[in-house]
Amino acid sequence: MRPELQILQITLQALSAFAIAGGLLYTAFQFRQARKAQAVANFANLVELQYQLRKIRVEHPELASVHHLDVAHLGTEREVQEYFLNLMQLSLFEIAWYAHRHQQLPDDYFNSWEKRMTQLMREESFRRMLQSPAMKIMHDDFEAYLRGLLGITATTAERSLRDGTAQHGS
Repeated sequence: MRPELQILQITLQALSAFAIAGGLLYTAFQFRQARKAQAVANFANLVELQYQLRKIRVEHPELASVHHLDVAHLGTEREVQEYFLNLMQLSLFEIAWYAHRHQQLPDDYFNSWEKRMTQLMREESFRRMLQSPAMKIMHDDFEAYLRGLLGITATTAERSLRDGTAQHGS
């Protein structure tokens, strides 16, 4: 066989091998992205279920006492509604935070959420919700992120809650 044909044959085989390898890498990347998207979707579904439970308590504050420790610090139905409405808003922000953390939400969109939530966190009813000693189910890293956003440490937050002197606790 002539050397030119052998070089052509080897070149075509190499190109085929590189094309196959590139296809496999691309497929692996796509599977990884699909797994990330599925993880974010699963997280969002769990938080949405929690959101729905909170929504029931906003619409029917009399049902909130089913878990009496959640409402022991709340005196009126209006306070129950405000508390759970603020938790609902926090749930939506937690979904945005998680999606952003997994590169499923662009920086500019998340930054707008963060800006609005920082404004919301200045509201008295929101601060009361964060200060409440009632359990708030949220991702531990999200809770740490909130503390950083509010400029408080875990120790400060825990001490504030224990002593009842919280500025912004969770």
